[in-house]
Amino acid sequence: MNDLTFLLSPPGGPALGAAALNGWVLCLSLIVAIGAQNAFVLRQGLKREHVGLLVTLCSLSDAVLIALGVGGLSHLIGDRPWIAQVLAAAGCVFLLHYGVQALQRAARPQALVASASREPMSRPAAVLQLAGFTLLNPHVYLDTVLLVGSVGAQQPGPSAQAAFVAGASLASVMWFVLLGYGARWLAPWFAHARAWQVLDALIGLMMLGMVALLVPMAWGRAL
Repeated sequence: MNDLTFLLSPPGGPALGAAALNGWVLCLSLIVAIGAQNAFVLRQGLKREHVGLLVTLCSLSDAVLIALGVGGLSHLIGDRPWIAQVLAAAGCVFLLHYGVQALQRAARPQALVASASREPMSRPAAVLQLAGFTLLNPHVYLDTVLLVGSVGAQQPGPSAQAAFVAGASLASVMWFVLLGYGARWLAPWFAHARAWQVLDALIGLMMLGMVALLVPMAWGRAL
């Protein structure tokens, strides 16, 4: 953390453009990692269901969390580890449920066409699932609020901090637009049942793997 902060916030203070670039690079390096939220957006992008809404909500939530982290929420969470413990416990339940569902779909693959899914998801259901992947995942707070927020808070002055938040938010928008709308280029491959079976199997295993990582945190052993 100290090395990363030193590299992103060199002595003498960066200009506004450099602060924005710092935020963009740091956020993009963290958000590209495969996670529950990214997997959900990718799957909905392949099915072409509520893509614009999900991309907007993902980008907006990142921007708000980053701004709150820079504004001081990172210190609040850092001083109260029980918050992450509660989120980890709730996240375990949510991810376990979704992971089992994904594995069940993998066991019963359907030849889905992205533009005409046999079982379309309603807008409220999509929003609720996205909220679960975003708000019940403690790693979202550890990365977005604590790491990005603490680095952003070290930028010299309110203007540089605002530029940092803008750069980080731009990285989030770019990534989710690419993930959600770029998924349609993969649609020809996902016209076959085997491709969906592999995707759902990977998603299910990834969710269960995240549950295994969150259990120690929920018991307070990784805080």
